[in-house]
Amino acid sequence: MRYLGLDLGSRTLGISISDDGGIIAQSLKIIRHNEEYQRLVQEVKEIVNDCKIEKIVLGFPKNMNNTVGPKGELSLEFKEMLEKEINVPVFLQDERLTTVSANNVLISGGVSRKKRKGVVDSLAATIILQTFLDKENRK
Repeated sequence: MRYLGLDLGSRTLGISISDDGGIIAQSLKIIRHNEEYQRLVQEVKEIVNDCKIEKIVLGFPKNMNNTVGPKGELSLEFKEMLEKEINVPVFLQDERLTTVSANNVLISGGVSRKKRKGVVDSLAATIILQTFLDKENRK
């Protein structure tokens, strides 16, 4: 079973994908957007069809006190858009501190600030997806 991981940022959508067995997540790409969410949905739909994705995992940014803020609301709306357009279940995965973790991994790897900007959202999507896969595979 293949999964797609998504990290919806204010300017980019980080995308990761699992192996066929749904065990390992890896970065796929980043799509830049100008809040053109319908276009993003169509691009995700193409990836879902091309890669035979069976489940989508969308990062759900919650506040540290477990409340849902404006970015969380946006993720909920994007989830609804995906579900209406794509016939694949969409799961939410708490993404608190994933971007911080992704940046820390890149910094410890010696990646420059300029290069980090280009890959941090994709790596965050990978962390989101891997967290979900690990949870699923423990069941």
